[in-house]
Amino acid sequence: MSGGFAYTYVLLCADRNLYIGSTDDLRRRLSQHTSGYVPATVPRRPVQLVYYEACLSLDAARTRERQLKTGYGRQYLKQRVTLPSHLPAVLAAEPPGTDAAGGR
Repeated sequence: MSGGFAYTYVLLCADRNLYIGSTDDLRRRLSQHTSGYVPATVPRRPVQLVYYEACLSLDAARTRERQLKTGYGRQYLKQRVTLPSHLPAVLAAEPPGTDAAGGR
């Protein structure tokens, strides 16, 4: 990566759990999650971006990702991110083009 930012991000998944990741291209990575190209979130789609932080390097973003995955980090996210009391309609529905088992 030359001169740009890297990101640590948090997704709210349809199962109401959070997915925490890092990337050097947030838009591309979100597209991969929503399109079913990330095995960890395929059965948990649809997903919604609920939080992100910009970092100066991918190493810093990955370090922050590891921090947010700790008990302290999850507590921090709980204070920073207000999750809806119920799933928005877009998160409650099956993504287009999938069957009930989440296949394509």
